[in-house]
Amino acid sequence: MTKWTMDRRAFLKAAGVLGASLAMKPGFAWSAAGDTLRIRMEGDLQTLDPAFMIGGIEDVMMRGIYVSLNRLGDLRQGSPWSLWGAEKLKLKDPKTIAFTLIDGLKWSNGLGPVTAEDVKFSYERIADPKLSSPWAYQFEKLDRVEVVDARSGIIHLKDPYQPIFVTSLPYYGGHIISRAGTEKAGGKFTTEPPATCGPYLFSDWQQKQKVTLTANPDWPGPKPDFGKVEIYVVADDQAAQLAYEADAFDYTKIAISATKAVKAKPPANTSLIEAQSTRYVWLTINMLSPRLKDRKVRQAVQYGVDVGQILTGVYDDLTKRSTGVVQPGTKFARPSNLIAAPDYEKSAALLAEAGVSDLSLTLTVMNDSIRTATAQIIQASLEQAGIKVEIQPYDEAAFWGVGDKTQGDGYKNIDLALMDFAGGVDPSENLVWFRPDQIGAYNWSGFDSPEFETGYQQLVAESDEAKRIALSNRMEDLMEQSGGFVFICHQPLVAIHKTAFEPVIYPDGHPNPVLFKKTA
Repeated sequence: MTKWTMDRRAFLKAAGVLGASLAMKPGFAWSAAGDTLRIRMEGDLQTLDPAFMIGGIEDVMMRGIYVSLNRLGDLRQGSPWSLWGAEKLKLKDPKTIAFTLIDGLKWSNGLGPVTAEDVKFSYERIADPKLSSPWAYQFEKLDRVEVVDARSGIIHLKDPYQPIFVTSLPYYGGHIISRAGTEKAGGKFTTEPPATCGPYLFSDWQQKQKVTLTANPDWPGPKPDFGKVEIYVVADDQAAQLAYEADAFDYTKIAISATKAVKAKPPANTSLIEAQSTRYVWLTINMLSPRLKDRKVRQAVQYGVDVGQILTGVYDDLTKRSTGVVQPGTKFARPSNLIAAPDYEKSAALLAEAGVSDLSLTLTVMNDSIRTATAQIIQASLEQAGIKVEIQPYDEAAFWGVGDKTQGDGYKNIDLALMDFAGGVDPSENLVWFRPDQIGAYNWSGFDSPEFETGYQQLVAESDEAKRIALSNRMEDLMEQSGGFVFICHQPLVAIHKTAFEPVIYPDGHPNPVLFKKTA
């Protein structure tokens, strides 16, 4: 995970921030031109190597310029998977998957047909520990890919891995890249792929402004409804909404605080999307901190946080409290939190039992309006329990360095941190970041549970749904019992788009313009 944290921070430092002044920049289109779809994303491009992709605009671009064996559907329909780059994808037994690529897949730059050898190279490369890909866990159960013929192969797993069809194959790690092109490029690349093979071609990039994709005439699969996709980089939700209302683009996520106003009076020819996203928000309580080593002290913090005030004050009651990191409304969601409501007397009693008085903690938070407002409510709530909290804001680039063990031992001195991650379809995708090997990477609570790791391994191998639900619920119980977590919510996804088409949104909340369908 070291490579991932460094790449992510480098990206965040380089990412452009455009506000309302974007309209004044040359090259910013204010009206659609013919068969063009214009969407907005928050951050700029950093890499198009699937092994090191960050998310956001890269996720959207890779859906267009690469191909995966299967694909996911819209999150509002439960994100079902279906065939995409494969005409056949069959689980022969719990550790063997046969595939056959669709006929006619061709690499750009004259590198010939896409083959099973490219699939083998792509998957085995990302699984190789020497590459240090952040998405290696998606293929950690991969043994090898056997090439049968030019278009067919067999994926051999070391152990059964139930999420493979929704976590590995259609997602970040599942994008197929050219073996010949990548090896010619030295084994890695960033913003200039040596070859692509998807429904779109990467045509133009105006840094910190927009990316343009154009239809690939060699694409043998279903043709996308739009001949061109322009992806505009606008960091601020409110600025993006203003630009949308000025007809700058056709799809954008908007601020949660704007939901009621837009619902009451939407822009002309506009549809509003309100959906439960997989992005989960929680308060980390770091058991490695000298001030929080005693579990009773951590539990005092848990009892001192009023999540209901956060849901009302920050999210306008558009979402309910989460019972863990697994998405609510799914079969795998835990029935309830172990600590259902704040109890300031209980919090004070726990501190007294621990022999602690005048407890002062620092709350690490990213410096934006949503997170800052959440932190202020946590601060006020804990004050009622007799716990003083100092809010320490960071910009996004600096924030991720705080918990990075490669930067020194500072990660052991974090007290509290407000965090949120994008989740996936399978519960394992949300739980994977709290394994022991993530301490000093993305497990900022210092949560080190052998039972949790055992549960994770059982979860990804188990096929019985009832057993998987029990395992998932138990893992979240362990998290809460450790005193290292206060689960807050899964953020609502709020977006607006022109009524002339119907978007498809992936579980991480990012649109997939390849699958957008015109309605008029």
